[in-house]
Amino acid sequence: MKYIPVIGLEIHFELNTKTKMFCSCLNTEATLPNSNVCPICLGHPGTLPTINPEAVEKVIKVGLATNCQISDFSFFERKNYFYPDLPKGYQISQYTYPLCQNGYLVFSSNSDLSKLVKIRINRIHLEEDTAKSVHFESYSLIDFNRAGIPLAELVTEPEIKTPRQAKLFAQELQKILRYLEVSNADMEKGQMRVEANVSLISPNSKELGTKVEIKNLNSFRAVEDGLNYEIERQSQLLNRGEKVIQETRGWDAKQQKTFPQRSKEYAPDYKYFPEPDLIPIKVSQVLDLKRIKKTIPELPRQKLTRFQKQYQLTAKQANQLVGDKQVADFFEQAASKTKNYQLLFNYFTTDLMGLIEKKKVDLSEIDPEYLSQLINLLEAKKIRSPQAKAILSLMVETKKSPQQIIEQEKIGLISDLEELTQIVEKVIANNSKAVEDFKKGKLTALQYLIGQTMKETKGQVDPQQIKKILQEKLT
Repeated sequence: MKYIPVIGLEIHFELNTKTKMFCSCLNTEATLPNSNVCPICLGHPGTLPTINPEAVEKVIKVGLATNCQISDFSFFERKNYFYPDLPKGYQISQYTYPLCQNGYLVFSSNSDLSKLVKIRINRIHLEEDTAKSVHFESYSLIDFNRAGIPLAELVTEPEIKTPRQAKLFAQELQKILRYLEVSNADMEKGQMRVEANVSLISPNSKELGTKVEIKNLNSFRAVEDGLNYEIERQSQLLNRGEKVIQETRGWDAKQQKTFPQRSKEYAPDYKYFPEPDLIPIKVSQVLDLKRIKKTIPELPRQKLTRFQKQYQLTAKQANQLVGDKQVADFFEQAASKTKNYQLLFNYFTTDLMGLIEKKKVDLSEIDPEYLSQLINLLEAKKIRSPQAKAILSLMVETKKSPQQIIEQEKIGLISDLEELTQIVEKVIANNSKAVEDFKKGKLTALQYLIGQTMKETKGQVDPQQIKKILQEKLT
């Protein structure tokens, strides 16, 4: 029997605040383990936490960007469980009254971006991150630098239908977080972690199956591959007449399979109760929601629509740009100084981005106006494609403008009519057979002479101009 998967996501993302969630330790990447810590984030007895208002504002910003209702009343609670990387033996989190509820996210789910999927968001709440376990062959160590970093958790409704949709949802959220500049959301660094819940339902049933959670998926590929494997594993169990056990499983990327970790906890297992050391939050009294709304920039889907209209790009082309805010901003700055948007797109996404990757240069080191100047030189036929590519390569290496490179390297087109005429006359003199063939009506001979002129000048001439001069000299 073919079963229908029901998928829900829990996505954690660290907030890039100046300090940690409940203490004044800096929220930065420390080079030495356990060097960016204090008695509060180490969970020493008698210490008192205080709420980081920047973290509250940033999670509300995410809520507004994902169409959530912002709770005016919220408070923190203790989530009780024991784990080696949890210094206090409990985590300060939110359960009863999260800051953001009942939102949704819309994203494209097919290759031409025409099919839109809307997935509802149950909640986004704020908590503190745990410490980091570092595993060696025969022992493990704990680094508490990460303990206490502000961590937001977004929980979707269980209505994602395929592993691919789950991956696309996570990718869309990452783009939004980066556009908002509230999190770097780097999955390789653990700044964004995905946990996927999946159960199967038979086609003729309305009753949900047993839910299994796949923990700490640290790449978009792992999200899709892990869910695909788990759907197949559960399907085989059910087809054999066996039961699916409710549990938490890990993902082994090397073996491409999930493995059991522990039985799945329920909310009562955590024994939530209000955090006695923190006062409740009355959002309207401490934050100006109108001001926060004004700080939300144009988001990826809005930019996608505008780029198609303003720059006459296809949906795929626009999507290629808006996926990375730095890339989109660079294109837009360059586009403000030129009008040939297709030519700009081609040189930017293919040639320039290829050179940046090859030469290991950051895009921020390149002046967008220099790319505009290059496109304008091409448009004005002052350079041709071979020169443009050479100039672009030198531009990435030297950070100089196209005009500076043309003047220093002398790689622009030869435009002086007298000089061009002399070159053509030399080519005619050196290719008497081709000249005779042309005069006999062989048109291919003219193309040959144009090619010889291009060779003589190393391509630094306009073929159409050379053709005109040759025709004048030979007729």
